[in-house]
Amino acid sequence: MKKSDMKVHNLKVINGSSDFFKRFELNQLDKGKAVSTVDVYVRELKKLDEWLQQSNSNIEDITRFDVQQYMKHLEQLGRSASTIDRIFGVIGVLSKYINRPNIIEDINRVKKQKVTKIAPKSLERNEVHSILRKVEKDGNLRNVAIVYMLAFTGVRIGELVALSINDIDLRKNGNVTVIGKGNKERKVPVPKEARYHIQRYLDTREDDNEALFLSNYNKRMSKRSAQRIIEKYGHHAHELRHTYCRNLIKKGFDIVTVSQLAGHETIEVTKRYTMASENELNIAIDDLYV
Repeated sequence: MKKSDMKVHNLKVINGSSDFFKRFELNQLDKGKAVSTVDVYVRELKKLDEWLQQSNSNIEDITRFDVQQYMKHLEQLGRSASTIDRIFGVIGVLSKYINRPNIIEDINRVKKQKVTKIAPKSLERNEVHSILRKVEKDGNLRNVAIVYMLAFTGVRIGELVALSINDIDLRKNGNVTVIGKGNKERKVPVPKEARYHIQRYLDTREDDNEALFLSNYNKRMSKRSAQRIIEKYGHHAHELRHTYCRNLIKKGFDIVTVSQLAGHETIEVTKRYTMASENELNIAIDDLYV
């Protein structure tokens, strides 16, 4: 085949795929699927189509072999089991649309690891101290206040950036009013160390913005910007939250109290912190015959 002919052939494939996706999209919308859901379907199937075209195939000619190889491809890319399952579900929708259910039969996929018997990953005491020490050395008073708030109140990162100055009481035995999941309000004590660093940060503010934490552009800080502050020190914000909950359990607080302070939707979520952590299990096994 001449190069010019190959270009024409490839163009037809691309145009054909484009028409296919338009028909697929209309079909799913006619079935009552939400626009956002259909957008996800189309986005994932277009990625699959691009991958298929590298093997001189396309979405309309997909085979069971292609689906199995694509699952392996996603696994090699490091996609999580839940992500692969979600994409496989989209391919299942495709199989119904093209009336070829066999393409998804007996497909091997990476299995989800069961971690329900292990407490969520929390930080050791020295790891928390290291973060606190490093952020204080960096000298950004806002960042210091953010880290102390996350570590000493256990608020979610989204809850943190939604706080306004009026939500926090910096007097002795002060607390912060948090609006959590389901628009539920809760009050969380703010320990002395956290109050100290928040006050130091607020003393530098000369604006009239109601937000407790401002970005470098003097606007309410975004969730992603706050996350990056913790990631700079090699950890994630949710690890500080897990550590807060875990420490409360270790100090003898009852599960109901911890659940209320953390704003958990059910007490079952809180019970995870009564289980052994992965590190504790490893230590226990190492010491088994010592």
